[in-house]
Amino acid sequence: MSSPRAGVSCNAGIPDFRSPGTGLYDNLQKYNLPFPEAVFDLEFYSRNPDPFVHLASELWPGLRHSPTITHSFIALLERKGLLLRNYTQNIDMLDVLAGVSEDKMIECHGHFRTASCTGCSLPFDGDECKRIIVDEKRAPTCRHCGGYVKPDIVFFGESLPPKFHRMVKQDTKKADLLLVMGTSLMVSPVNMIPDMVTKSCRRVLLNRELVGTFKRVNGLRTRSKQHNTTAQRDIFHGGDCDESIRMLCSILGWENELDMLNSSTRLGG
Repeated sequence: MSSPRAGVSCNAGIPDFRSPGTGLYDNLQKYNLPFPEAVFDLEFYSRNPDPFVHLASELWPGLRHSPTITHSFIALLERKGLLLRNYTQNIDMLDVLAGVSEDKMIECHGHFRTASCTGCSLPFDGDECKRIIVDEKRAPTCRHCGGYVKPDIVFFGESLPPKFHRMVKQDTKKADLLLVMGTSLMVSPVNMIPDMVTKSCRRVLLNRELVGTFKRVNGLRTRSKQHNTTAQRDIFHGGDCDESIRMLCSILGWENELDMLNSSTRLGG
């Protein structure tokens, strides 16, 4: 099982949410929001959709950002028959653009492919939603009730997709290795996945710092970013995710395959 988070997409030019000074929330001041999280707040969107529309038009998948080495690695795992499932909190869809198939994906916080009304939940054409937001820089409106339409990404207060709850119980019983990458492990319930896997499942954290449950592991030692840190069950490798993945693929003899796969998914490539 793999579980990439916002930090995995930073090398694609997409800021994470919480890094001081560079995170998405720190860079939302230009929208004059009452609080940073308001850009993903359903009630706020119903009153003022413009900040989200502006942000979505910049982040819409497939327009400006290409999959990173880490995204390509996840796709490579699937090609080699090693990927049980990919649980991503990211809404950028870079995993899909990298080649991860739909049946291997759990997009925990939704995606931009489809859209629906925030008022009556009537489905709205995804391509038309994209055209209106990206080209016209405005929020689409529902033809039935006149409410604002948004892509089917999970806002604060909304439930995660049913597929997440259905599959996570099955997959955490089957997984023999969990890769957690680029995360603060602060957002529930996805941050509980490392605690849901079986005791026999190895857990690997590729991240700039120890976070969440990995901080509480007895016997887990930290070393410099150039070295693996190992415990009986858990491994932490500190530093940039892409650098860590490249080092791993070099050891496995997969580096050429990784580079070829990544090059084939670059925008304009």
